[in-house]
Amino acid sequence: MRPQFQADADFNHKIVLGLRRREPAVDFEDAHAAGVIGLPDPDVLHKAADLGRILISHDRKTIPTLRAFPP
Repeated sequence: MRPQFQADADFNHKIVLGLRRREPAVDFEDAHAAGVIGLPDPDVLHKAADLGRILISHDRKTIPTLRAFPP
């Protein structure tokens, strides 16, 4: 199974577009398509986890402190 990626709203959309152009086989959903724009970070992380996607973010302030699953 190939990994599936999910960009959050903080991720540079130009990177998503460039990756899609260069390697269209990579499953990389942008924040708009996933409907996560405006959602709190914990909700974005949980949504990605529920869908089996790896969350990609440039948010170094809050995302690293979150966990997708309870300890």
